[in-house]
Amino acid sequence: MRDKRPNRSILPRRAAGTADDTVSPEHSMAPRHPGQTPAAQQQRAVESSVVNSAVYRDGRRIASPSTLAEALASLPDASSMAWIGLYRPDDAQLYAAAKQFDLHELAVEDAIVAHQRPKLERYGDTLFVVLRAARYLDESESVDFGELHIFCGPTFVLTVRHSESPDLSNVRHRMESDPELLKLGPEAVLYAILDAVVDGYAPVVAGLQNDIDEIETEIFSGDPMVSRRIYELSREVIEFQRATKPLLGMLRALSAGFDKYQTDEELQKYLRDVTDHATTVVERVDGFRELLASMLTVNATLVSQAQNEEMRNLTQASYAQNEEIKKISSWAAILFAPTLIGTVYGMNFDNIPELHWAGGYPFALMLMFLTCFSLYRIFKKRGWL
Repeated sequence: MRDKRPNRSILPRRAAGTADDTVSPEHSMAPRHPGQTPAAQQQRAVESSVVNSAVYRDGRRIASPSTLAEALASLPDASSMAWIGLYRPDDAQLYAAAKQFDLHELAVEDAIVAHQRPKLERYGDTLFVVLRAARYLDESESVDFGELHIFCGPTFVLTVRHSESPDLSNVRHRMESDPELLKLGPEAVLYAILDAVVDGYAPVVAGLQNDIDEIETEIFSGDPMVSRRIYELSREVIEFQRATKPLLGMLRALSAGFDKYQTDEELQKYLRDVTDHATTVVERVDGFRELLASMLTVNATLVSQAQNEEMRNLTQASYAQNEEIKKISSWAAILFAPTLIGTVYGMNFDNIPELHWAGGYPFALMLMFLTCFSLYRIFKKRGWL
């Protein structure tokens, strides 16, 4: 099992109970009621994306409205807060939420389009925050990214999830177990969500570190598929870097507004703690990217060395083969000379010179010997024999 980073949040944690913000079957699609008017059916479709809705006063839940309109109506005064979670709402659902909470159209458009980079923008007295959550999948050894949009107003927090992660039910449980912190309002919820997202990066960092360690072993073991794995892991690290690096700018922007918006001192400490964790993650991810680039270079060098060694072995084999061919060719030439002489004198024509010469046979033998000896000396001198 991979090591998990211990939680360092100032928020208390307790064992997870029922997943408040997880998706239940009844929220998977809008139910159809044949007897209702189209307007009523549309209203039910709008509310079908609400996975959890609660109204808090002094840090304690005072109502659990089932619709956005009820949530607004349940706010007794400015000291109360509504916290509503939406899961994969369609355009009509988001426009309905925008109308209820008076959200800026540009922020709503970003939430509808999704696939946004992490960012923090302020529209009047409402903060719009985009976060990219991540989780490591052990089965496939890959990183799964999710997207979360947060609208944080004076009396409400509206979260819009476009993926399974992050699971905000644990955040809600933690906040409800600490009323003193929850009564600080929507900013406390925002910082708790930031902490949960950043804490969720720890298993991803551990998983990526484990993958890199495995790749290092594969590089020096000569695995031919390691280049592909380095490339795929580099893409995940780059995507993870895009999800984490903008967080530092977002957290600095929040810190810069402490005095202007009179942020509670406890929340300031909380934000600094989240910033420390985010900085650590960003530094680790930057290190991963540089390490993978170095590993790719090392692997290319090792592959080149292996290819050079193979070429050297092939060259040596070719050289040895050429030497054998030289020897065979030399002996073939030596043996060809007496064969040629013997062939000429073996034609048995009557008019061949020296046919009836008594010294012809010794002369032919001597000629064969001298020719073979001369060729042998020549080939030996050239190193062919």
